[in-house]
Amino acid sequence: MLRRMRVALALVLALPVSALAQDSSALPGSPAPARIVAEVQQAVDAAVARFQAMDEPGLLALVSDEYRTGSLTKAGIADQLRAVFSLHDQVKASVRIDAVRMVGDQAWVYSSGVVTGRLRLLGGSTPVASWTRELEIARREDGRWRLFGYQR
Repeated sequence: MLRRMRVALALVLALPVSALAQDSSALPGSPAPARIVAEVQQAVDAAVARFQAMDEPGLLALVSDEYRTGSLTKAGIADQLRAVFSLHDQVKASVRIDAVRMVGDQAWVYSSGVVTGRLRLLGGSTPVASWTRELEIARREDGRWRLFGYQR
């Protein structure tokens, strides 16, 4: 369930692209310019900060209204965030960008990360989600990068 949320952290995907991410020559598109990588990193950092602040509206502002990956839409991401925030009184995320590739005007972002949370009623930190070199697609909307999803 929460695996898809990571992209709202930078975080969202259940497609078999992880094997491709292991071999950069097999990845689609071309390497993103350093400027684009820096902009995407800023967006990821902002998402992690909003997530750790448990700021659902702030996170959703980073997701396109047209977001879709499989059956997951922006509304589905909102549902997942509400579930995570209702179960935990504290959440932490660590996201590393492994590669950014440009495919047309889209940034194909491969990332790895982990999300943990402290359960409201029980206390103690527990793993929520983790991923390795998985894909999320972003595009520029109104001058900033937003998650767009894998809409093939």
